[in-house]
Amino acid sequence: MPQHTALIETADTPAKLYLFSSFEWGDEGATSDIPAPLAALAKANTFKASAGQLVVRADENGAIIDVLGGLGAGTDGLAVAALSAKIPEADYEIARDAGYPIAHIAAGWADGAYRFDRYLSDKATPPRLVVGEAGEPLIREAIAVDRLRDLVNTPAEDMGPPEIQGTISDLAERYGATLQTIIGDALLEQNYPMVHAVGRAGPEAPRIMEMSWGDEKHPQLAVVGKGVAFDTGGLNLKTGNYMRLMKKDMGGAAHAIALAELVMGANLPVHLKLYIPAVENAIAGDAFRPGDVLSSRKGLSVEIDNTDAEGRLILGDALTRACEENPDLLIDFATLTGAARVALGPDLAPYYTDDESLAAEIAAGSATSGDPAWRMPLWAPYKSMLKSPIADLVNSASGGMAGSITAAIFLKQFVDAKSWVHLDVWAWREGKYGRPAGGAACGLRAMWESVRARYA
Repeated sequence: MPQHTALIETADTPAKLYLFSSFEWGDEGATSDIPAPLAALAKANTFKASAGQLVVRADENGAIIDVLGGLGAGTDGLAVAALSAKIPEADYEIARDAGYPIAHIAAGWADGAYRFDRYLSDKATPPRLVVGEAGEPLIREAIAVDRLRDLVNTPAEDMGPPEIQGTISDLAERYGATLQTIIGDALLEQNYPMVHAVGRAGPEAPRIMEMSWGDEKHPQLAVVGKGVAFDTGGLNLKTGNYMRLMKKDMGGAAHAIALAELVMGANLPVHLKLYIPAVENAIAGDAFRPGDVLSSRKGLSVEIDNTDAEGRLILGDALTRACEENPDLLIDFATLTGAARVALGPDLAPYYTDDESLAAEIAAGSATSGDPAWRMPLWAPYKSMLKSPIADLVNSASGGMAGSITAAIFLKQFVDAKSWVHLDVWAWREGKYGRPAGGAACGLRAMWESVRARYA
């Protein structure tokens, strides 16, 4: 059984946790669900089940006996994160049916209890939720999400291309996968010119990792993730406020790595291929420039309009490589555009696919997991916005309109697979339900649920 800091299989004497989305004192059904002493304490504290509201009852020695927890409007079981973010350290078990699947509650609990304490001298112990003997998949999911958040939260000085490679290497060793890495000028020799161009000015050599796992007779699942360890914007330099969070620009790689971990941990009957191009988009004398024309693995030439549209370049080479293996399903994750946040805000993960069956599978996975995702259009006429007078494509559409859509259409030019989906994720959260701000999984659980349903 894998171990997680906030989810456990069993506990000796867990406190009882009573969850409510609404609570009326005249409702005999509600008050009959909880012990009379706790009900009296709740009434004295005017408990109304608002999101994150807690009423805690302890014995004479200070040990917690039972707790009332509020989930607010009752539209999202993950609101339990507001409770685990502040509930006292102890072991807890759910004592009443709050109307939500245990998977939603466990995901929310782990989310709210998460802390990134790598650089803190004071390391807190999180509260733990009992998920039962059937909770191993929930614990594996929580571990993968925690790892994703740790990767995104770690500053670029400690999470550059070599450290991303090290993470994948450790994962490959743990699950018996094979890993091939192409580094530096070898990228040119082995035809990854756009990965090389974007990363050649960085303090660490650019690279692409290709991990293989599973029986080659099984359907091939290819997962690609954008691994820009830090994005200055290149010569089209970002201003300070936009550069501040660019340690998270490898968030697509973190999502891809997490999905690969979930697939291998569940021993899903697929042939998994993980492709991570890892670079730092930096400024130096050999940095690629606006106006340059790059070659690509696909054979398409790309004129550089803006060096801050670099993620799609490294993904172009990686997607081309993935398609050479003829995958049954190709998934890519990328922190690709701010336009996606303008369109859908911080919570919804936009996804693009022209496969109607796959789109329906992802929508079903989103509903089942409680992880919000929203389909966006691959509007073919917008390809004209990527026209270059001197090359096959320009890397960034002028005018600022439909930025997330045109980025997805750019990627599509490098895809030749029977089924493909692109997720333009934020990989960050400024705070919701009391969950800590920082790196976040966006659309990961929706994709995992759809992949699991497709192949299990």
